[in-house]
Amino acid sequence: MAAKLFVGNLDFTVKSDDLKAHFSTIGTVIDAVVISDRMTGRSRGFGFIEFSKDEEAKTAIEKLNNSELNGRNITVNEAKPQER
Repeated sequence: MAAKLFVGNLDFTVKSDDLKAHFSTIGTVIDAVVISDRMTGRSRGFGFIEFSKDEEAKTAIEKLNNSELNGRNITVNEAKPQER
């Protein structure tokens, strides 16, 4: 089963490929996406990572939470289901 993580406090220059590269050191990344504003196309400062295994996601939280990416300390948490 895949595990999805929320990644916050991203620098506005971080792209989805940068996010994937940063998390690929932990395990197999299925998907990496930086969320952008619909109107401007500018990054909203957060994104999501999806790992192929729950164990890899847990390791990513332990090792990469508060790690530096493009000069900012990112936050990494388990993603919560979207509320309607």
